[in-house]
Amino acid sequence: MSPLIIKTRQEPSELVILKTLKSRFTLSKEDQTKYYNLNKGLEGEQQFDALLENLQCECLILNDLLLTINNQRFQIDSLLIFNNKIHLYEIKNYVDDLYFESNQLFKKDGFEISNPLIQLERATSLLRQLLLKNNFQIPIQSFVIFINPEFSLLQAPLDKPFILSSQLNRFLKDINKEGVALTQQHKKIAEKLIALNMKDYPIQQYPLYSYENIQKGINCLHCISFSFKTTTNRCLQVVCLNCGRKEQLESALARTIKDFQLLFPQDKITTNKMYEWCAKVISKKTLRRFLKVHFSQTGSNRWTFYS
Repeated sequence: MSPLIIKTRQEPSELVILKTLKSRFTLSKEDQTKYYNLNKGLEGEQQFDALLENLQCECLILNDLLLTINNQRFQIDSLLIFNNKIHLYEIKNYVDDLYFESNQLFKKDGFEISNPLIQLERATSLLRQLLLKNNFQIPIQSFVIFINPEFSLLQAPLDKPFILSSQLNRFLKDINKEGVALTQQHKKIAEKLIALNMKDYPIQQYPLYSYENIQKGINCLHCISFSFKTTTNRCLQVVCLNCGRKEQLESALARTIKDFQLLFPQDKITTNKMYEWCAKVISKKTLRRFLKVHFSQTGSNRWTFYS
């Protein structure tokens, strides 16, 4: 028996945009903090995903759900459906030592941070309401997973559903004892949650940027440098002049045009625009040939654009 991953985890759209901007634009301190927190959170979630893949029991895994009930949105980092219950996980990738007091979490300097139990309890309650609304009755057990081995929680209460990194192996061994086979009803629960899942939180506020103040060109996947040369052999490549990393020209162009589409979704893709976006270092002839192969052409001559 082994788990079945019903929904894989996707990189949040806000993180994708911030990551793209980070290589081409100077982010504000606030946006740098947001990028760090989102990226750190995703890393922790992916580490937990890797652990769940090694389970030896029958269960259904749904990652990164965004649901709504009674006009209230709620997010679930990871959800496991077993024969007789559902596990709901809130995953935190904290590094600092924290202490728990009066149902609140504090840093050592006394600075209070958001208590993940509040978020966990809200998600659990709303999920229960959502399941009942769709005629599913199954118990829910919820846990906060502190995935980072460098994190410690001082004065951790025994009656709270906190799982520290040092406890994860034992916790997963206990999960492996859930050996009862699933039924069609469990698959219906998973299918309903997938059907109700929203794509992503709408981004409330984008960093302020414009086409004029964005760095143009092809950047290196390894060191983010925009300094490169193209090879002249039969298999065209771009070579980073900073770190020496090589990449197929087609792959580099695909990445660069994808950046443009992400940052300027309302703008049309034309040969001239992509020539400018690539900092005029790739010939229009090469760009036109690439666009014709990989995109759909609309119009002709000076009115041609690609999608």
